[in-house]
This record gives sequence, C-alpha cells and structure tokens, in this order.
Amino acid sequence: MPWPGFAFELERTAAASRARAALFHTPRGTVATPAFMPVGTCGTVKGILPEQLRATGAQILLANAYHLALRPGAEVVARLGGLHAFMQWPGPILTDSGGFQLVSLAERVQVSHQAAVFRSHIDGALLEWTPEEALRVQGLLGSDIAMVLDDAVPLPASRQRLAEAVERTLHWAVRSLEAPRTPGQAVFAIVQGGLERDLRSECAARLADLDFAGYAVGGLSVGEPPPAMYEVLDYTVPLLPAHRPRYLMGVGRPQDLLEAIWRGIDLFDCVLPTRNGRNALAFTAHGPLKLRNRRHAEDNRPLEEDCPCPACRFSRGYVRHLFMSEEMLGPVLLSIHNLTFYQRLMAAARAAILRGDFERFCRERLAAFEGPSAD
Repeated sequence: MPWPGFAFELERTAAASRARAALFHTPRGTVATPAFMPVGTCGTVKGILPEQLRATGAQILLANAYHLALRPGAEVVARLGGLHAFMQWPGPILTDSGGFQLVSLAERVQVSHQAAVFRSHIDGALLEWTPEEALRVQGLLGSDIAMVLDDAVPLPASRQRLAEAVERTLHWAVRSLEAPRTPGQAVFAIVQGGLERDLRSECAARLADLDFAGYAVGGLSVGEPPPAMYEVLDYTVPLLPAHRPRYLMGVGRPQDLLEAIWRGIDLFDCVLPTRNGRNALAFTAHGPLKLRNRRHAEDNRPLEEDCPCPACRFSRGYVRHLFMSEEMLGPVLLSIHNLTFYQRLMAAARAAILRGDFERFCRERLAAFEGPSAD
C-alpha cells in the first residue's frame, strides 16, 4: 500500500544482531533511527520549550489523541492551525490513539468489539472511542503518524483475555485501514498478544499482510520482567516487514532501549526520562544519580562530564539544592538532561551500527549500566 510522502530507507544492519540504522522520511522531515520520541501527552513535554527539545537532539515527538480530544478538543486544535502550530513544533509528530488508556484508565472504560467507551476523568462525560473516531481525531490534530486503536492488556492476564485482545486489535486494524484517511498522515499498526508466542506471532503476521506504514509492538513494559520482554521481541520483530519502521511502545530504561535496538527496533517513546527528571533522578552513562542523596550536597562535579546540556553547566550540589528548595528549575534542568542523555545514547548506537561495531558498543554500555551505581 502506498503512503505518499513517507519512505523507510535502510542504511545498514549490524553483523551479529538485528540492529539497524535507517532514515525514516516524512513530509515534515527525516528521522534518523534508532530514535527516541519525547512524550508530550497533552501537547507539551512538561516544562520544556520546543527549541530546548530540539537542542536535546529530539527529531520527533509523541502526543496523545485521547487526552487532546478531551482537552482542549481536536476541533479546537484544528482551528488553531493543527498540532504543529499549536505546539510550535515544526518536526514530525506521532499521536498515540489512546489504546494505553484502556490500561491506565481501566476503571473508567468498557470495551466491546465495536468501541471503547470512556467516562472522562475530567468531567465524567461519556466518550465513545472507535477505531474510526481515533483516526478522525488524529486527522484533525494533523499529526504525521497516527496509531490505530488497539486493545492493550496489562500483565499478567489470562490467555483468554489476551486472545480476545488480539482478535479485537486485528478487527480494529482492518477498520482503521477502511476508514477515511487524512492526506499526508501515515498509519501504524500495533502488535498485541502478551507473552504468548503463538498469539504474538499470529497478530504480527496478519498485520504484516495489511501493509501499514509502520508497525509497533505494544502491550509490553506493563508488569513483565525485562527478560520476558526481550524474548517477545526475539520472536516478534522478525515477523514484521523489514521495509517498514518498527516501534516499541512505552519503553523504557536505557538498557531496555539498547536490548531492543539489538533485536531490530527503530523507534521508542517513554515518560521515564522526564518523569524521573521531575523526581530528582539523573541518567548517566554509569547509572542513575539520585540527587536528593546527601552525598551530592557539596559535590562540585557536573552530572556528566561530557554532556552539553544546560544542567551540566551547574554542579551536582547546585542541582540538589534546587530540589531541596523546591525550585522549579530543578525538574526542568533534569528533564532536559535526561532527554539529552537518551538522544545521545540513540545517536551513539546509530553511529556504532553505521561503523560496524554495534555489538561491542552495546556490550560495553550495558556493562556500564549494570555495574556499580553512579551513586
């Protein structure tokens, strides 16, 4: 199926793993992969200006169609020029369909084969969220990439519930392709199936036959141990089309990103760098720093010696002081630092793939992450 304005150009695949470097061309710019998408759920990455996001190395952002449909409303965003103008972000934007809200807002939603019916967490109003409505809203938002609505299931879950979710996800995927399409917008499918190999494999194979513009692996990082997630990727990723981008949703820790790149994933998103940043945790190449620890009170070193972010202009002692004094600059600085760390990790992984030594790079980085804590 043609997707005008979108193309996935594979540059190099690593020799001893499935890691790959590619260029994902979109109407609003090219994304060099592997790539990490900062999460701007409600049209903003908390506390960070668009130009500051660009300075971290971010190429593409994620926003959430469900949340924006509730507030301020997709029609309002459309009248204000669409999500790019609304956010003042000129690059590509991917919008999540709201499938994860079936998990995070489970007590407020009833799911059937026809639709997910939410009771708004804002005012209690009912919202019927069908695959067609999810795409209509994303069309009004004007994102570059729209995700299909899927039936996401928290783990652990019964095999019966997972099988039901796979069938519903496949049914909704077909309806999404048959729905009116917004020109200049690509649509990605989502593979579900929990930790059940046959369900994952069936879902991936049937979605691949539908030839979406890209493919996501969903329903992970929802309670399962990391080795179980890696095993799912081991047998799921090879079933996804090699000529399309592959996206692992909602993951995760730096070591999870490297393990997933090893297995052939191209795109990531996660709230971890900004959420942890707002809670005084800084990511570094040698593990996390918990800035509230007293040991940092008189530490004159930056968070990371070679980091170009604005937080690393200051001492660890100063950044700790900001948190202990409840100054808003602290969460902003650490959010920027953590996003910069993630972008630098993606850039370094890409460079290693292109020069042919990703496996060595990956082993060394993983060993550093798993070694003695930076704290």
